[in-house]
Amino acid sequence: MGAFLIALFILIAGIVVLALWIIAIYNDLIRKKQMVEEAWSGIDVQLKRRHDLIPNLVETVRGYAEHEKETLENVTKARSRALSAGTIEEKMRAEQELSRALLNLFAVAEAYPDLKANENFLHLQKELSAIEDEIQLARRYYNATVREYNIAIQTFPRNIVAGIFGFKEFQYFEIGPEDRETPQVKF
Repeated sequence: MGAFLIALFILIAGIVVLALWIIAIYNDLIRKKQMVEEAWSGIDVQLKRRHDLIPNLVETVRGYAEHEKETLENVTKARSRALSAGTIEEKMRAEQELSRALLNLFAVAEAYPDLKANENFLHLQKELSAIEDEIQLARRYYNATVREYNIAIQTFPRNIVAGIFGFKEFQYFEIGPEDRETPQVKF
């Protein structure tokens, strides 16, 4: 009977140790997932600032470049798509599109010396540039937390626990292939 109790105790101790180990891994994965979501929140805040600034920028340019209606409409449409995007992946794609539209807007502004010298336009351009810098920093932080999280759910033995509890990879916030090319502006 003594050997049976010892074996039972060892079995119970092993189960407790295994359960504690699984709990520790699960909690660490939850912590990393929360960091990714918090990092995305930082990007989202900066994107909101950019979205709030865009209507003022469009109106300023519209006053000088009314015949550039298509460019202004593209910026407005891209902003609307970015605001209505649901998932993180949809927001990433919409923001890439909005960035391209803004590049075209600033390229159009180059053709209007009075606009380029307009104090309001210069202020908005400077503010947008500062926001873009903040977005870049937030994107770097987000991608770093995504990297840590994705590594955690892919490496053994955490991948077993991650698979059991349904942890999924997050996507990096990267620029698209079309954003890697230099924009061509024709007047």
